Amino acid sequence: MSAASKEPAGGAKLLIDLGPLIVFFAVNFLAPVPGIAKIFIATGAFMVAMVAAMIYSAVRFRSVSPLLWFSGIMVVVLGGLTLWLHDETFIKLKPTIYYWFVAALLGFGLWKDKPLLKSVLGSAYPGLSEEGWRKLTRNWALFFLFMGVLNELVWRNSSTDFWVGFKLWGAIPLTFLFAAANLPMLLKHGLNAEDKAQPAEPGPIE
Repeated sequence: MSAASKEPAGGAKLLIDLGPLIVFFAVNFLAPVPGIAKIFIATGAFMVAMVAAMIYSAVRFRSVSPLLWFSGIMVVVLGGLTLWLHDETFIKLKPTIYYWFVAALLGFGLWKDKPLLKSVLGSAYPGLSEEGWRKLTRNWALFFLFMGVLNELVWRNSSTDFWVGFKLWGAIPLTFLFAAANLPMLLKHGLNAEDKAQPAEPGPIE
């Protein structure tokens, strides 16, 4: 793969995918304002950090992944509505929309017998069989469907501070644990463990 089309990997991928979320959590925790006002300041910082991540990806790797585009547009639009209307509901809905959109996209690909993760993560899983790709795509589709439901249950039945804590201490660890839990299945279906010992996850964590 040429340098002009190089995909983010390792630390750069984590910076792009997790950097904006880290900014969101840090600002929400450190903002010197009381109560609900923190979420609005954190949302503004989240928007700036997401745009910065997209610019970094475009400049450094000469590309912005479709999922990063989708996530970035949602952050700007729903974050903008959150600030404009002074209503945190919109930023809380953002993970649900993202999770269910990706789940629907992956499910549609399976229905068409085209596991879409293969086109996104092909280089991350060398040697994986077609059956492995189908199972991996199915697993992530179900996981994202579940995470959307979980996000809805949390934000509709808890405080804003609890929801932010859930995103940090619940959603992110669950995503990495789920990615790791798929490794035995991947090895069974041909993954070259010598080339790729660590499982990848399919997009920005919401």
